[in-house]
Amino acid sequence: MYRRDIEATNIETSGYDDFFMRRHGNDCRQEPVQSHPGALPMNAMLKFSRWVDWTNDLLGRSLKWLILAAVLISAGNAIVRKTLDMSSNALLEIQWYLFATVFMLGSGFAFLKNAHVRIDFISNHLSARTRNWIDIGGIVVFLLPLCYMIVTLSWPLFVNAWNSGEMSQNAGGLIRWPMYALIPLGFAVLALQGLSELIKRAAFISGAGPDVISHIETESKDEIGHEIEEHAAHAQEEIR
Repeated sequence: MYRRDIEATNIETSGYDDFFMRRHGNDCRQEPVQSHPGALPMNAMLKFSRWVDWTNDLLGRSLKWLILAAVLISAGNAIVRKTLDMSSNALLEIQWYLFATVFMLGSGFAFLKNAHVRIDFISNHLSARTRNWIDIGGIVVFLLPLCYMIVTLSWPLFVNAWNSGEMSQNAGGLIRWPMYALIPLGFAVLALQGLSELIKRAAFISGAGPDVISHIETESKDEIGHEIEEHAAHAQEEIR
């Protein structure tokens, strides 16, 4: 058995396996170790984690087009209102429908990219194992119970809106059930990503995987450094 050697295991190669390799690099490869009872469950959980990461990455990158659609609709509606003195409540509401979709369904993508608020001046002084243990505690004690509570409480709201065909109170407004559906769906997506992050943290602590937090922070620093260099080069060209 292997702990984390993706290329040498019997796990079938797929799009999310390739995504995981690109995201974490060669550090996710481990030397084969002696078989033990926990190896097979960990391999299965890591495969599930890679699938969740790939799915949320694809979803997050797709949601950016909804932002563009919201901007175009907003601009078009403003132009028509100013030039033709016409407006539509449906066009006004679809803008925040699109924004709500990006916000709710993009929460898992933000968690995947470690884009949520983190108290860096404290975590930077902690060891890698301590930071991963803190993440595990936060996911188990706060995140997953919160997601479960909101999904169970919001699901009846969606069902009632679906059955009643609830509409906007504004004349010409849109149907409401798609927005109610986003609440349980968004937190379900966030919970799945929480499970994926929990698996990766546990894999690191057990020695079966890399420190995902450090990988993400390194990538972010590299991106910021690259942007600074580009701005500096552009400024030097303007001065010349």
